[in-house]
Amino acid sequence: MSSSVAVIGAGTIGRSFAFLFARSGHSVRVFDPRDDLAEVVTALQAEVSADAAAQDMVAAEIGSIEIAETVEAAVAEAVFVQESGPEDPESKPALFARIAAAAPAEAVLATSSSTIPASLIAERLPAAAAARVLVGHPFNPPHLMPLVEVVPSPTTSSEAVDRALEFYRSCGREPVVLRREVRGFVGNRLQNALMKEAISLVQNGVVTAADLDAVMKNSLGLRWSAIGQFEGMHLGGGEAGIRGFMDHIGPSFAAIEDLPVDVDPSAMGEVFAQVEQAYGPHPTPAAAAERDRVQRAVLEARRQSDARSQGSAG
Repeated sequence: MSSSVAVIGAGTIGRSFAFLFARSGHSVRVFDPRDDLAEVVTALQAEVSADAAAQDMVAAEIGSIEIAETVEAAVAEAVFVQESGPEDPESKPALFARIAAAAPAEAVLATSSSTIPASLIAERLPAAAAARVLVGHPFNPPHLMPLVEVVPSPTTSSEAVDRALEFYRSCGREPVVLRREVRGFVGNRLQNALMKEAISLVQNGVVTAADLDAVMKNSLGLRWSAIGQFEGMHLGGGEAGIRGFMDHIGPSFAAIEDLPVDVDPSAMGEVFAQVEQAYGPHPTPAAAAERDRVQRAVLEARRQSDARSQGSAG
């Protein structure tokens, strides 16, 4: 069912969310102080229409994207607000005060923030408004990547969490609720740990940046596109499952020593040089398009696998 949705911020994440919501049939109103917002919104609507046509969808199945002149105009009729503005812990609480004052009393108020917890954003809001504030953190680009981390504050109501889950699922996303606030949430904490280890391996001369990426693409990345960390351990333990895995591998893994690492940009000259040698001095649109093409193929393979599993279960 179509509903009114507000997107505050038309940067990379906000534009992607606006596309996703309109593509899912919602009426989207976008606010951003950028001077070219009209051109951005026109281009987004054209992309939604082209994508829908490619999928043989009828016009009635897609939504619309319109410009809002102010934050207040964007959220005035919204049942769901997705804020994707600057990652500024000082400005977000003030922005959410404006959103909460202008949005309908039942609207869920979500932020795309990857570092700022909902409790900080909502700490000065009236209790009824604070109960509707939560983090809806995507992986980029959210119109392609299924995950949304839903992170409530201690004052967020269970009703708001449930409505956020329902909304994201209606847009084809795979939301996961975190049981408590933690800096970086889950996805970025995992990414941070792997990033530091990758940098340390290159800094210590164990492997080149290009070869490390080859390791990732041809082993862990390939496996993780099909199963998660714990399911992989469970499968890897044979009949004993994860208990057998830890009995067999755990002591050896525990003995792996940490290598020194320095993630300050001033210490990463060799890493920078190797990455730029392997992939060019600047990322290209063609490389991003190829990444998205492969990710879409993986998602389609997973969709077909899920469909087969559901068919056999039925």
